[in-house]
Amino acid sequence: MASPHKAGARGVTVEAGTLPAEGVRAMFDRIAPVYDAMNRVMTAGLDGRWRRETAAAVVRPGDRVLDSCCGTGDLALASLARGGRVTGLDFSERMLERARRKSREIEWVQGDALALPFEDDSFDAATVGFGVRNLEHLDRGLAELARVLRAGGQVGVLEITRPQGMLEPFYNLWFGKIVPVLGKLLPGGSAYTYLPASVKRFPGPEDLARILREAGFSDVRYRLFAGGIVALHTGVVA
Repeated sequence: MASPHKAGARGVTVEAGTLPAEGVRAMFDRIAPVYDAMNRVMTAGLDGRWRRETAAAVVRPGDRVLDSCCGTGDLALASLARGGRVTGLDFSERMLERARRKSREIEWVQGDALALPFEDDSFDAATVGFGVRNLEHLDRGLAELARVLRAGGQVGVLEITRPQGMLEPFYNLWFGKIVPVLGKLLPGGSAYTYLPASVKRFPGPEDLARILREAGFSDVRYRLFAGGIVALHTGVVA
């Protein structure tokens, strides 16, 4: 498997914030042991609250819930706490190993978010926490979520975005300089060079809302957290 630093195609590198699917999988396999700890450090412990807000926005008791790109499972656990019947899907087996240790009530599935292994209309709600930014084809991944949701089903997409105004200099310092330095001390440290680069090239909140509409969602709205560093988009399948 090629190093993510040498993914093959011009412009497809860690530094550019774009990787092919296998590069992303390999990267997350490597950082799985430190993923939860780095999330806490990078967000000053706020990521747990944001995940709970995401689950509260779209999950109702008894809902069949898909948490796509579930990673180590924290958002899936938030949906479980809301009374959902949850399936967590990720293509990194190392991440899923850690998720399985957190809950036996959740069905953990290794699979591809761009070709979900579920029938149409299988779920009442779907969530993605800090995952859509890593999809090689964002529009296809969102369309797959719409496909597996029943009519009236809700989606919640939680993702890092680029703040404007007073927080922008702090954001650029923290994510652009300090986080990559911290990452160099950890296994798979190149992931924390990829992180700020991937945010820079990812659509802003308004553009992501438009892409969600194009993927089949209506009533698309978004909320900003932490002064605009994180956005929660919600929508409904028509």
